[in-house]
Amino acid sequence: MSGFVMSSASSSAFAAAGGLAAPRSPAAPLSSASPQVRPAALLEAAPSSSSSSSGRLLAAGLALGALASAKKLRGVAGLRASGSRAGRRSAVARMANTPVVAGIVITGGAAGVGYAYADEFVKRGHRVVICDIKDPSTAVNAIRKKYEHQAAVTGTIDGTMCDVSELDSINQLVDFAKQKIGTVHYWINNAGINGSRRRFTEIDARTIEAVVKVNLGGILLCTHAAMRMMEEQKGVTGHVFNTVGSGVKGGGTPGYVAYGATKRGLPQMTDSLVAEIEKGVQGYDIEPTPGKACCHVLSPGMVFTDLLLNDSTPELRKFPFGVLAAQPEEVALDLVPKILKVSGNGKSLEFLTPDKILGKFFQRFALGQKSEYIDDDGNVIKVPGAQYNDSGVRILYDGMVGGSGR
Repeated sequence: MSGFVMSSASSSAFAAAGGLAAPRSPAAPLSSASPQVRPAALLEAAPSSSSSSSGRLLAAGLALGALASAKKLRGVAGLRASGSRAGRRSAVARMANTPVVAGIVITGGAAGVGYAYADEFVKRGHRVVICDIKDPSTAVNAIRKKYEHQAAVTGTIDGTMCDVSELDSINQLVDFAKQKIGTVHYWINNAGINGSRRRFTEIDARTIEAVVKVNLGGILLCTHAAMRMMEEQKGVTGHVFNTVGSGVKGGGTPGYVAYGATKRGLPQMTDSLVAEIEKGVQGYDIEPTPGKACCHVLSPGMVFTDLLLNDSTPELRKFPFGVLAAQPEEVALDLVPKILKVSGNGKSLEFLTPDKILGKFFQRFALGQKSEYIDDDGNVIKVPGAQYNDSGVRILYDGMVGGSGR
């Protein structure tokens, strides 16, 4: 039967987009009752554009069956957890650990999902500092103006320039955050660049160096600075989130080899920090430091930003982008509450969950629903009145230019 294949370009693009959950840390193992739905396997069953109707229906049936099983198992697991004393204590602890007004630092916050995070945090009454390689003052003023006449919105936002690949610049960001928001509860490492979508040997070596310095070196340096700052804060547990993306699960990322390589290392880095925090460093008599700073993985999935759409083809925009990608505001609306509720260490927060993938497959291939963002020819659908850049990315505020974030 035809229809259960996907072009190599689409498969590589999906694997590279980083829209799936990062490998779960050993500190947060799956429950025996938790279904392990493999998104890659679901993609293999996705009908191609030339699929027969029977192939589409079978794929939809498989998706629905897997989704129903997953929800049933999760429901049972949830009942067991909620019925236990430990489950009730955990819920109370989560509520107690969420600050009424949190201090948040977001790197790469002048555009894309970083800007959307900032907007959502401010709307919820929190104090935010964003940074970017370019002057973020226009982004800061856009959010301030948006809420200046809404008395119910009490959040604040400030911004500063920062090159996350330079240690001195990061130290200045830390000082700026202390000055503007005092205590920092959440630090989101969102800044990243992909160079360009080209054959590896066609890319300038300096571009490769920059990608590695920002995406891996920058996150290492920012995490180091953030954790040191958090360890000095009295009576507060800080949380650092490392944003994963292309290549995080080890799949090939043709066209952006350096970017994929940098993202592959982030779960390992995070797992190492989690183990160090919880167990110390064996053989060196370095004690554990639980309750000071915790590290997590953050997966925003496929987001309609320059990082996704630059140099993209109509084929890629139709699938997988047209089926699975989301606008920055959608991602922020989903992930910000999860960030604010996080407790413990080594968590993996994801936007594009297996359940969402299954649901989107069913809507597209069984119900025949068309994408609200990409037309049948692979072009970005432009909303009347909205502005878009040359890549098809919607402008989130007047004066927005591409920043260093996702």
